[in-house]
Amino acid sequence: MTVEMHSAIPLTVDPKDAQHNESYSALVWRRFKRSWTGMLGLILVGLLLVMAIFADFLSPVDPKATGVGFAPPQAISFSDQDGDFAFPPRSYPLRETEELDPITFQPKIGPDYANPQVLGFFVKGSPYRLFGLIPAERHLFGAIGGSPVHLLGTDKFGRDVLSRILHGSRISLMIALIVVSIVTVVGTTVGMASGYFGGRFDAWTQRFVELVLAFPQLPLYLALASLIPVTAPTSVFLAFVIIVMSALGWAQMSREVRGKTLALARIDYVRAAIAVGASDRRIIFQHIFPNVMSHVIVAVTLSIPQVVLLESFLGFLGFAVKPPLISWGLMLQDTATYSVIGSYPWILSPVAFVLVTVFAFNALGDGLRDAIDPY
Repeated sequence: MTVEMHSAIPLTVDPKDAQHNESYSALVWRRFKRSWTGMLGLILVGLLLVMAIFADFLSPVDPKATGVGFAPPQAISFSDQDGDFAFPPRSYPLRETEELDPITFQPKIGPDYANPQVLGFFVKGSPYRLFGLIPAERHLFGAIGGSPVHLLGTDKFGRDVLSRILHGSRISLMIALIVVSIVTVVGTTVGMASGYFGGRFDAWTQRFVELVLAFPQLPLYLALASLIPVTAPTSVFLAFVIIVMSALGWAQMSREVRGKTLALARIDYVRAAIAVGASDRRIIFQHIFPNVMSHVIVAVTLSIPQVVLLESFLGFLGFAVKPPLISWGLMLQDTATYSVIGSYPWILSPVAFVLVTVFAFNALGDGLRDAIDPY
């Protein structure tokens, strides 16, 4: 019998094959980029955050400055009063005419062609503090001479609608982010603890969760908000609204996380960790929490638009934000009558920003939901 000796064939790893060993985050990002709605939502969310952070710089006018009430939006024109082409573009200020509106019997507002406003970028305007610290007076766009330009018109007090929308995004998004942060922390903690420990602790915790979920939220919001006196400071009212929204919103998140935890607690590697004597703290934070976070991230992106809509609705009813603060819901109080909407439709401009915000976060959440579980 002869034994044939074969030389060992060296095994080499192709560098191209090594590139396929992606990390979980890289794999999620690659799948997320395939969703055009998710990418659009991500871009819009980024623009909304930039708009809220740099609202002072982006606003062409001081949002508290008053002028002609219910002035229509000023159009951007590339022609002068004679109809000839003109550059840079200009806008014509609005003034009261001698004609009366047949519905409101107020003087009609018309363009003043004799005094054009030349528009430009990085112009000087009303002073402000960037990030609340750095004094500045440059604005992204506006009239070169510093006169007010109302591209979306004015409200009943003559305040610029566009500038108020930009500043209102701060309060609306801040409320949404704070409320969702509190809801996420409390709901995730209670849900994981209830699902992991089980027994009587789980039973009593879920009865309390069911009690919170049983409350009719809208009547309770209105009842609790009415307890605050009208003379209370704005910060107190705002803090109270955030606390109430958070106290009523964590229960649903807790129920969802509990369901995920119950499923994860039966997986083999969790049982193996329990068998080798791993502590509860290690099991929860090393094995259960990372797997629950994928669901929590998606739930957060889908919860933010709900809070934005709720704040807008409560602000419309006068139970969310009080002046001198500015929010989208507070701005919608001017649309309480049909006559205002019919005569001054530009007052509905905040609705467009609310819809864009809701779409952006929902699109981002849908894209994350499809990409977060790539296997």
